[in-house]
Amino acid sequence: MAITPAAGFALNGIQRGMEGLQRNAADIASADRLNGEATTSVVEPLVGQIQNSTQIEASVKVLQAENRMLGALLDVKA
Repeated sequence: MAITPAAGFALNGIQRGMEGLQRNAADIASADRLNGEATTSVVEPLVGQIQNSTQIEASVKVLQAENRMLGALLDVKA
């Protein structure tokens, strides 16, 4: 079965989002701490976590919408 352009974009979006989540998590985990206070700002990686999570959710919704449309087309043909 061929991957349609929408599915390809959605899968790419999920992959990029997951890579971003891993990168941001590593940045947060490696933040230097001095006397209990972060010496490296973790604000950007935290915002990045939210952005990447949103990207993944949107990509999943694209896949779900495509599946529903294909299901509807198959129902019409059957």
